[in-house]
Amino acid sequence: MESESQPNLVFIMSDDHAAHAISAYGSRINHTPNLDRIATEGMRLDAAFCTNSICAPSRAAILTGTYNHVNGVTTLETPLDNTLWNFPGEMQRNGWQTAMIGKWHLGHGAGADPSGFDHWRILPGQGHYHNPVMLEADGVVVERGGYVTDLITDDTISWIDQRDRDRPFAVFCHHKAPHRTWEPAAEHFTMYDDVEIPFPDTFRDDLRGRAEVIQAVRMRMMDLDPIIDLKATVPPGLTRDQEIDWRYQRYIKHYLRCVASIDDNVGRLLKYLDTNDLTENTIVVYTSDQGFFLGDHGWFDKRLMYEESLQMPMLVRYPAAVAPASTNDDMIVNVDVAQTVLDLCGLKAPEHVQGRSFASLLQGDTPEDWPTSMYYRYWMHRDGSHLCPAHYGVRTRTHKLICYYNDPLDQPGANGPADPIEWELFDLVADPLGLNNVWGDPAYQTTTAELLHELERLQTQVGDKPFPDATAVGHG
Repeated sequence: MESESQPNLVFIMSDDHAAHAISAYGSRINHTPNLDRIATEGMRLDAAFCTNSICAPSRAAILTGTYNHVNGVTTLETPLDNTLWNFPGEMQRNGWQTAMIGKWHLGHGAGADPSGFDHWRILPGQGHYHNPVMLEADGVVVERGGYVTDLITDDTISWIDQRDRDRPFAVFCHHKAPHRTWEPAAEHFTMYDDVEIPFPDTFRDDLRGRAEVIQAVRMRMMDLDPIIDLKATVPPGLTRDQEIDWRYQRYIKHYLRCVASIDDNVGRLLKYLDTNDLTENTIVVYTSDQGFFLGDHGWFDKRLMYEESLQMPMLVRYPAAVAPASTNDDMIVNVDVAQTVLDLCGLKAPEHVQGRSFASLLQGDTPEDWPTSMYYRYWMHRDGSHLCPAHYGVRTRTHKLICYYNDPLDQPGANGPADPIEWELFDLVADPLGLNNVWGDPAYQTTTAELLHELERLQTQVGDKPFPDATAVGHG
């Protein structure tokens, strides 16, 4: 008989799945009934943010409950040291059966293979959408045909089915989709063929008034490869604006087709829990490692501290503690996940863990001292393809301050040369779409000073070091 005092965990994480591509979050472009079911039967968290909007660093923050300057995974080129504490390992040490299945993306081989798991089967690096090779412990290579989202779900269900019924379990079902290059399953390949997907309100954003380094990033529709990304040659005779529109439609339809497979397979997993009487005592989490630009500001990809990239979807169902159809708009970050899951399971993290449990938020109670600001840092300056700048910043409930310190700081995967420091300030109340940079506006002088102070406070709190020249500008 499985213990009802020790909940199971099914932690589902996709890659690059923006919250605004989930209908539970009010998506204008997508319908995701199975993901919506988690929200309907649990809680939708509306202010969940990543602290570094890129795959490996966000995953490391989730697993270790620490910021990237602490866990060492600052860029895509920095593997996770598998001797570090992680919350699946804490569960394992306390009797949970644990498994990691799907995208790992934190390195593999000596010193980087997944730790804290009784079983793991992972994609090497990014992995493939079709007929993916997967790796297991002791050098085992698994080769078979099929679509990656289906296979990861098959493996997750199979592992749960073969578990020891006398012990709780925690399985991490980590999907590759909908990461670039957006290759749909056959059953979804013609989905949306006869539909025009709505364009984002900011699709024609010319980035006027934004930092020069932001205007230079290579994430526009014209930066997509027609053959690899869009699976077609550009039709002849199009004007530039017509071609940009055509590229968006090709891009977003393939992206949404990949999401359709995610939604279908989440439905399969939820049905398995129902059929096997596991629903009531299982925490189900659905999230993504970060957000994504879906044509917002004319962009694809992520990395920047703009809202569409910064926000993570976070849906949590746990009948024993979370009221159905509930929502919460208190700020949480990916670093908080480890503490929260352990808290729900009656476990404690060690003192070095930097996150804070949001279990009380899930139960409808916001502590008086709950944070009203969050800290962000992207380290991978001028990466080879997108040229996104190194930056850090603070987001409060009403404003966002970003410092583009623009220096690679010898980080793996970051490139030179260093660029001049630039700043952006957004009033999220007056300008929720993030179109008007008010840095230097005299009307925001007091707000600017307050945000600079809050940025300094947060850096001190998490133990990160400010860029010296940026500090001088901030206090100047």
